[in-house]
Amino acid sequence: MAEELFWVDKTARKVIEREKKLKRGIKKYRTEMGVGASGIPHIGSAGDGVRSFALYLGLNNLKVPAEFIAFSDDRDGLRKVPVGFSKELEKHIGKPVSLIPDPFKCHKSFGDHISSLLIDAFNKIGLKFTIKRASQEYPKGTFDKEIIEILDNAQEAGRIIEETTSSTKFREQLPFLPICKGCGRIYTTTAYKWDKAKKKIEYRCDAEFVGKNSNTGEEILVKGCGHEGTCGIRDGKLAWKVEFAARWKALKINYEAYGKDILESIKSNDEICRNILRFEPPVHSFYEMFTERGGKKISKSAGNVFTPQNWLNYASVESVRLLFLKKLAKTRVVDADAIPAYEDEVDELAKIYFGDIKIKNPRELAHYKRLYEYIHFLKPPKKKPVVMIPFNTLARMLELVTDKKLVIKVFQKTGHLPAKLTKEQEKEIAARITRVNNWIKDQVKEKKPPIKLNAAQKKALHQLADELKKKWTEKSLLGKLYEIAQENNLKSSQFFKAAYLAILESERGPRLAPLILAIGQKKVAEILKKV
Repeated sequence: MAEELFWVDKTARKVIEREKKLKRGIKKYRTEMGVGASGIPHIGSAGDGVRSFALYLGLNNLKVPAEFIAFSDDRDGLRKVPVGFSKELEKHIGKPVSLIPDPFKCHKSFGDHISSLLIDAFNKIGLKFTIKRASQEYPKGTFDKEIIEILDNAQEAGRIIEETTSSTKFREQLPFLPICKGCGRIYTTTAYKWDKAKKKIEYRCDAEFVGKNSNTGEEILVKGCGHEGTCGIRDGKLAWKVEFAARWKALKINYEAYGKDILESIKSNDEICRNILRFEPPVHSFYEMFTERGGKKISKSAGNVFTPQNWLNYASVESVRLLFLKKLAKTRVVDADAIPAYEDEVDELAKIYFGDIKIKNPRELAHYKRLYEYIHFLKPPKKKPVVMIPFNTLARMLELVTDKKLVIKVFQKTGHLPAKLTKEQEKEIAARITRVNNWIKDQVKEKKPPIKLNAAQKKALHQLADELKKKWTEKSLLGKLYEIAQENNLKSSQFFKAAYLAILESERGPRLAPLILAIGQKKVAEILKKV
């Protein structure tokens, strides 16, 4: 039943059923995403990869051969100097990123350097993929047939682009961007004539555009060098409004997800693929974009980019997979402050999967279980994980108690962790503590609103602070806690909630008596006196 409900499985079935009807003889089903190579890959850049890989898994699960292709768009030109990169890049604005030297001198080109960052993230997230690069595929003729078909039908392509995007640009020029033999730029050239017999394109380097240095905010006017010449179909690249279509047909792509930012391009490519290249375009999944707090879209070249590596420095690999797989058609804020909720949701899904949390609705239960299986890439653990301490509770404990072993002992006493840990479990809790400590260290602390407590709760906490001047055992302190609640006409739950709010900034937490002793009576007394 779960396979019938989850969006990945439904889409995989749709891909297979449609292919059977088309009878195109495709032997291997391919999912694809484009790897941007012109700016630092942000957290959203990894989303297409996770979704396409999930579809690859869904297809494999239905017993069909499949492959996930990550296509590096490294023939795209550089429009902006990304944050953190040298001013030296300004002179290369407009050139294909695969032809720009790597300013850090650790890769063959700037494009390779950028692509490597996302490939590194893919490897850390656990994706298996085939990398293909525009800088290699164009020269070896992978897209020759498709380029010729599109240029032979350039007027029709221009009409489709205008109808789907309202852009009239390709009514007046060919949808091909030559690399200028004079200055090496690609965004300043205008292809105006296609010689079908000679398979040659005539162009002028006469266009201009405004680039930018994202470090300074300075705008940079980039002008063509005035060169006029001819080039072959391998000496440039197709314009974006037609390039996807060529890729889909040449590589026989069956599935590609897309975001709201390229909706118009997908529409034009779908029509060009279908009506000019005579190839049914891939099945798509639409997803909303991620935003920063305040609603601004996350950008590769503006501001401090929150990367997949940042996320994985603070949270589990399952949490970042969850981010991309849970809901597609919903705009979400993604930054370090969002991490605790996703990490806790992974734990909640585990509790649902292993039956600790009961879900009455069978469809809802099946959905949650399948989501849990997919965030483990269809290899879920056979036993319930033992480390499921709420993120913020652990973070607050680590702020108060620097001794990691003592923190672990507290959670063992409160039942959050087993009394005896296996080596694997010790490794698991150590990894989580390391990630949460990274998160604590890197976060800018916001001033939190004052804790809302009634007069009786405040009086009880001050009384507890005074009592903590004495020496207590865990057993005797527990008795005193109940006594203080009674003396102040509070239910024990009201008093304990107030204490947790004061100490952990949470309504609940580990057992209170061992928690106080672990943090230290003097430190807890100081915290309580501030309330």
